[in-house]
Amino acid sequence: MFRLIIQWLLSAVALMLVSRIVPGFYMNGGFQSALIAAVVIGFLNATLGAVLKFITFPLAIVSFGIFLLVINAAMILFASDLVGGFYVAGWTPAFWGAAVLAVLSLIIRFVVKD
Repeated sequence: MFRLIIQWLLSAVALMLVSRIVPGFYMNGGFQSALIAAVVIGFLNATLGAVLKFITFPLAIVSFGIFLLVINAAMILFASDLVGGFYVAGWTPAFWGAAVLAVLSLIIRFVVKD
């Protein structure tokens, strides 16, 4: 349970970092919005994202996994519509935000080992 909370906090920090790195990716509500956005993005990726990834699996293989970033970008855009204080200006910032989040998530998973 403690690891889950740490991972949630680190995901929120990653979202804050992405908002500083990627133009068009805004976290106007501060850390509280980042915490809510991290939960919403995680929930969307676990439900709708999983279904979309299963359906588009052949396309992901042909594109060497790049299409998975498109799905993650769509989940980020959808989450920005749901969470106040979290705004993504379009597909391009969502795509680059998904790419930076993927790298930061890799680092987070390395830090918070199972």
